[in-house]
Amino acid sequence: MAPDPTGPGGAADGYAERLSLPWWLWLAGIAAGGLFAAELWMGADGVRAWLPFVVIPPLVLGTLWWLGRIRVAVTDGELRVDDARLPVRFVADAIALDAAGRREVLGVGADPLAFVVQRPWVPGAVQVVLDDPDDPTPFWVVSSRDPVRLAEAILSARDA
Repeated sequence: MAPDPTGPGGAADGYAERLSLPWWLWLAGIAAGGLFAAELWMGADGVRAWLPFVVIPPLVLGTLWWLGRIRVAVTDGELRVDDARLPVRFVADAIALDAAGRREVLGVGADPLAFVVQRPWVPGAVQVVLDDPDDPTPFWVVSSRDPVRLAEAILSARDA
């Protein structure tokens, strides 16, 4: 799903996107689930003939849906990532990261106190540096398909 420049509230400075899976991961997951069900069946009769084909496909579809459920939004003065909410008044800076930048921020020298919502099928991310003396979290790293627009939305919401 493409990022929504108006956000869920319709504000011009809002931003919303869902970190859904690409079509090829759905296809690969369904194929793997079908293969797994066929492996469990292996020509057996009785319950083993139909049970894998009734149980495995819904489990695979549910898992694929669950993996792509995360929503990222900037609205009502908050950065919302799934259930987490960050008031933008505590944002010191928002830095758009490409794949190499994300790898560097989340690599060997990563801060263990950072809040990270990372999806490997989404190449970009935004590092949100915090300015809250009461919070031990130094920054957030959030996957985004359009990290430049997300960073701009966070900064414009903070400055508004």
